[in-house]
Amino acid sequence: MVIHGIQKLTLVDYPGHPASILFSGNCNFRCPFCQNSPLVLYSDEEPVLDNDEIFSFLKKRKGMLEGVVVTGGEPTINRDLVPFLSSLKDLGYLVKLDTNGYRPDVLRQAVEKGVVDYVAMDIKTSLDEYPKLCGVENIDTSRIKESIDYLMTGVVDYEFRTTVVEPLHHEENFKKIGQITKGCRRYFLQSFVESGNILGKNCFPPSSGQLQNYLEILSSYIENVSIRDRG
Repeated sequence: MVIHGIQKLTLVDYPGHPASILFSGNCNFRCPFCQNSPLVLYSDEEPVLDNDEIFSFLKKRKGMLEGVVVTGGEPTINRDLVPFLSSLKDLGYLVKLDTNGYRPDVLRQAVEKGVVDYVAMDIKTSLDEYPKLCGVENIDTSRIKESIDYLMTGVVDYEFRTTVVEPLHHEENFKKIGQITKGCRRYFLQSFVESGNILGKNCFPPSSGQLQNYLEILSSYIENVSIRDRG
């Protein structure tokens, strides 16, 4: 599997576990607030890490690290994802997969083969506004709903999360999100942060009041919902 970057230590991205993050390239979405535009648009121009070196590093850090996060881009569009996750599991690591949920078939395969321990699925907005938020006109939102429903069966530990962006989100989005994720295991809201590498323009972080308002809306549907500080 082609890996373009590594963050050797995170104490935030895999809840409860010190972990490394591996970044794949390419994506099937074009979200205007995407923080990793070089990986999405120009992955062929990005450096490629040698897989042997990645696994050598992970072997040496076993015991200090407990988990590996595979993110992107969008990992599920890579043909080698499941075998790659299997190799991480063979090293004895917990594996977390970040996904936008648009490939429920790949998500299901990874879970059923036992190569992923935790899934973080980004819910971009309410299903009716996905084309605007994802930059894809003819998006099949039934795939998003399928991934949500699958995770909510509890077959694997999971979280849903939304990056809140002004002026792209509003109250009605979160009422509709709450309706399709009612009773889910956990939900995080996180504020958009301008990285300098976003795909679009005129994207801003919400106010603390807006975040709190959206949290209160979701709280009427979901018991475990909180604001994640990306620090």
